[in-house]
Order: sequence, then C-alpha cells, then structure tokens
Amino acid sequence: MHQEPPVVRPTDQDEVAAAGSELFGGRVGRWARLGDGPLTPVRVVALVMIGMFALGMVQKIPCYEWAWFRGATSQYTHACYSDIPHLFLGRGFADGLVPYFDRLSGDMQYLEYPVLTGVFMQVAAWLTLTPDSDPIQQREQMYWMVNAGMLMICAVVIAVCTVRTHRRRPWDGLLVALAPAFVLTATINWDLLAVALTAAAMLMWSRGRVLAFGILIGLATAAKLYPVLLLGPLLVLCWRAGRWRAFGTALLGAGGAWLVVNLPVMIFAPEGWRKFYTFSQERPIDFGSFWLIITQRTGKPIDVETVNTASVVLMVVFCAGIAGLALSAARRPRFAQLAFLVVAAFILTNKVYSPQYVLWLIPLAVLARPRWRDFLVWQACEVMYFLGIWFYLAYTSGGDKHQGLPQEGYQVAIALHLLGTLYLCALVVRDILLPEKDPVRADGSDDPSGGVLDGAPDAFVLAPDARPSGHAARTDGHRAEWGATPTRNG
Repeated sequence: MHQEPPVVRPTDQDEVAAAGSELFGGRVGRWARLGDGPLTPVRVVALVMIGMFALGMVQKIPCYEWAWFRGATSQYTHACYSDIPHLFLGRGFADGLVPYFDRLSGDMQYLEYPVLTGVFMQVAAWLTLTPDSDPIQQREQMYWMVNAGMLMICAVVIAVCTVRTHRRRPWDGLLVALAPAFVLTATINWDLLAVALTAAAMLMWSRGRVLAFGILIGLATAAKLYPVLLLGPLLVLCWRAGRWRAFGTALLGAGGAWLVVNLPVMIFAPEGWRKFYTFSQERPIDFGSFWLIITQRTGKPIDVETVNTASVVLMVVFCAGIAGLALSAARRPRFAQLAFLVVAAFILTNKVYSPQYVLWLIPLAVLARPRWRDFLVWQACEVMYFLGIWFYLAYTSGGDKHQGLPQEGYQVAIALHLLGTLYLCALVVRDILLPEKDPVRADGSDDPSGGVLDGAPDAFVLAPDARPSGHAARTDGHRAEWGATPTRNG
C-alpha cells in the first residue's frame, strides 16, 4: 500500500524560508511534532492573515481620516486610495438607490459591477448604520469600515482554502497571508469576494467535489469575470485524462449557479444588468497595461474597438499555446499551474491592469509555484507598481506642483510589474516542461489540487512519444523518474 508522504516543511526545502525562520528560532527540528496543540497551520495562517489585513487597514488611516475627502492629490501622495468610499455616494448607495434597477445621475447610468459584487456592495450599505442625517464623510467612513470587515472574512477564506488545497503543504498558505501586495490592495475594490469564491472552488476540486467546484466557479464569475477562465484549463486537462463526466458536471454547475444569480436581474432590469458588459467593451485603454505604454510612447491614441479585438486575439493565441503545452507536455501539468497561466495571460493582454488585479493571481501563484524567492521577486515588482501608479496620479493631479512620478517613471513601473508577472509565468512553464523542478512534485506528489485528475492515466496526448519512461512504470507500482506517485484507479 502506498504510504502518504509526510507534511512538507518549507524550511527543509526552501532556502529563503529557512533563512526567514531564523527570526522565529530557526528550522523545524527533526523530532518536532507538527500539528499538535492549538496552533495548527490553518489557525496560524488565519491569524497571520487577520494581522496583516489589519496592517493594511492601518496603512489607509491618512485617507480614512481626511485624504479621501479633501482634494484628490493627498490620497495619492499617501498611497491609500480606495474606490469604496467614493462609490458609496457616486453609485447611489448613500441615497438608498437599488443597484441595476434605479438609474444614477451623472456619467454612469447604472452600477458597472457584476451582479454578485453589486449584492455585496448593497449588503454593506444596509450594514452601514449611520443615520442619513449624519455628514456624508462619516457615512463614507463607516461604509468603508463595513466593507473592510466583510473583505477581511474573504481574505481569511482565501488563506484557509489555500492551506487546505495542498494537504501535504499547509504552510504554503503563509505566502498568501504575508504577501505585501495582498495587504496593500485588499481594500481598493471588491475583488476579494471573487478571489475567495475561486479559492474555495479550487479546494472543492482538489477534494473531488466536482459539482461544488462548478457552483462556486459560477458564483465567482457572477462577482468578477475572470474565474470563468479556469474552465478552459480544466477542459484541456480532463480531455487529456479522459474525465469528460467530471468536466461536464463542473460546467453545468457553473452555468446553473451563474444563471441563478444573474437571471432575476437580467429579466427585471436588463439595461442595468448589461452595464457591466457594455462598460467593459467601451472602456478605453487605462492604467497598468502595456497598451498604455504604447499610446504614451507613440503619442497616438488607439481606437477602443481595435484594442478590444487585439486583446482578444492575443488572449486566444496565449490560450492556444497553454492548451498545446498541456496536451503535449511529457507529464500532464497540474491544474493550478494552468489556472495561473491562463489568468495571468488575461491580465497581461487586457487594456486595464489595475493594482488590485494582483489579488486574482496570488492564491493561484502560491498553488502553482510555492517558492519564497520567486514569489517575493514578483511581489516586489507589484509593490513598486502600487507605489508608481499613485505617485503618477499625484503628479498628474497636482497642478504645477508636479510632486510624484512623471510619465516616463510610471512607464518603468508598468514594465516592472508586467515583467514580474512574466517572470513567474516563465518559471511555471519551465516546471511543466521539467517536472523535476516543480517544488510541489518534489515529494512524489502528482497533482494535489487536481482532484479526479490526481494520478489519473493519460487518455489523449498530442505527442505520445514525449511521455517520460516512468509513465509505463507507474502501472506496476514503481515511482516515475519525475517523482509522481503511482496511478490511482477511478
């Protein structure tokens, strides 16, 4: 009988983790009893996440106290901007308007967020118990505080789900909890709702609960568009493993859950429901994208329809490349690896790369490549971009003062965070091509987040001759050369 490998100790495998552990007494001892006592990995990671999230809230204090309400520049110079307090008034929540049903005054006629995010925003408005007679500043402050509390719950869910997805690597969840970019961007917008639902979906898939995965992906897509992209890698992996029934169940669950949330608004407020999709199409080139560098360097604007078409074409090309890699690699890639690559491709080719979009990638990056050095290199690039965008906005909104980062400096910041994401993508691709370099497979695992795919034999491969010699050996119980466990039937 195959014996479960022991829990992976990061300080034994990762030199950066080992060096960092010196702050807390050094590496785990050989005879240490892990998992005993009240401080289990899940509880430790959850507590660390709560503490780090609280630090992120502290970082917003200058804005909370005055900078959100006294001119635009100060919230940029203090790098504490958030959409949340501004949209409390700007999207009608302060006036008791119902999202999607009530028309707004101003340039934006309806709420431009997906339905489940709109529900989240409305619930927060109901929980904002300050009387209507109070000054609007106090009501905006309370609305941000209520949202921050709800988003903190989402953050803990993300960390806990990441801990539990790879059973043998619970301490990888610390990468999520300690991610600097997570702390800085958590309360800029409402992205954590979709990220939490996606993290829960990944956990369900890793446990073989296919329908629950589909339902959660459908709900996540009702909160933000990007989670639907995970069905693409799943299609390719289920094709390669011949697990069509599992994919069909997940697809039906996702479609059903999405419809349950969206259908009432689609029927009774179709114009408001369409606003998110029309806004996404009509939105011009915006901050953080390589498209912005092109327009700023050339001085020539690019038509929105042209950018939309080009972004779709680039995304299709990237997805085709990812699918080809998945179907032809010597060893079937892990689900988390392909999920990270396809979401990263979407962000990199998009006409907008907002600073909070890094939240989409962090849990997937931790599952795809849990190495502290590479993760921190990428996070450093994202932190530099986080500072760069606010200092650039301070420069452009400060009039003749010109305090902040000029256009050329901002372009460097954009390039830096694009290159940081590409760096991590390149390492994940290398791990797929050379599975022996994959840190998750170093303990003999196949695909801990793969659920029904974990250990399943291949049913279709584009390049069957490329299979490793260990593939055949797995059928008689010997470990493959690349470190996979023997195939499990079913």
